[in-house]
Amino acid sequence: MRLALFNEGRLGLVDGDDLVDVTDRLADPGISGPAGALHRYIETTARDGATPLDVSGLPRIPRAEAILQAPLPRPGKIVGAPVNYLDHKAEMECTTSIADLGVFLKANSSVIGPSQDILLPYTDKRTDQEGELGVVIGRTATHVSADEALDHVFGYTCLLDITVRSGEDRSTRKSFDTFTPLGPWVVTADEIPDPDSLDLRCDVGGATRQRTNTADLIFGVRELIAYTSSVMTLHPGDVIATGTPAGVGPLSHGDRVVLDIERIGRLEVSVDGSRAVPYEQRPGRRTG
Repeated sequence: MRLALFNEGRLGLVDGDDLVDVTDRLADPGISGPAGALHRYIETTARDGATPLDVSGLPRIPRAEAILQAPLPRPGKIVGAPVNYLDHKAEMECTTSIADLGVFLKANSSVIGPSQDILLPYTDKRTDQEGELGVVIGRTATHVSADEALDHVFGYTCLLDITVRSGEDRSTRKSFDTFTPLGPWVVTADEIPDPDSLDLRCDVGGATRQRTNTADLIFGVRELIAYTSSVMTLHPGDVIATGTPAGVGPLSHGDRVVLDIERIGRLEVSVDGSRAVPYEQRPGRRTG
C-alpha cells in the first residue's frame, strides 16, 4: 500500500491517479493529534496487527485535486545517519564515517510535506540538499539483530535532510523548521523486497546532483536499524534517514528540489530565501 495524508489530515490509499479516503476505516482523525492519522494507524497496527482493508464504497478523490501533506507530520523522532556513503565521505573530505560517528537526531518540528517550501535561514551560509531513503518504524525495536531488523519496518518514504554548512552541532544545522521534507507518501514494507537495492536520484533546478543505489550504503538498512536500536529504543512512527550520497550542493531562492526513489515515489519541494538574514544577525551570536 501507499498511504498519504491529504486535505487537512485525511488518510488516503494511493490507487493510480486517485486517493481512496480510508480515514474512517483505518484511523480516527479526531484522536490522531498532531502526529497525524497515519501515525495513529501505524501504532494501532503495531498493537493489534494489520487487518484486511476493504475499500469498496469509499470516497475517491483525484490526486490532482488533493493537497498532499507530509505523511508523518510529527514523527516521534527522526534519526539521521551521517556519512553513510563512501562517495559522500570523499566529497566532504571526512576522515570518519557512520561507523565512527554513530547517529544523530533531528527535530520533528522540521518536517514539511510535498510542494511546501524549504526556508533558507541565512543569506551568507550555504544550505545544501541531501536526498535520502527514509525508513518508517512499525514495531518497537530495541537491541534487534540485523536479521530481525526488517520485521520492525512499517514502510519507506522519500526524505530530504537539509543542512546549513555552519559551525554549530550537526543536529542544530539540520533541525531548522522546514529542513525535513517528507513524502509524498509511505510505501508499506511488503512492496519493497530489498531496501538495500533502490535507485535514488535528486535534482535541483532541473539538473541532477545526486544519483546512487542504496546498495552503496555503508550501513545498510538492516545494519542501521540494528545499530540504532542498540543505542535508543525505536517506536512505531519513528523515521530513520539513511544517509546521503555524493552530490550535495547549495540551494538558492526559487530552486525546485525533486527526489525520486525507485518503487517509492517522487517528492518535490521549492526553496524560499526571502526571509533569510545574515548569519551575524542570528539570535545568540557573540558580539565581542
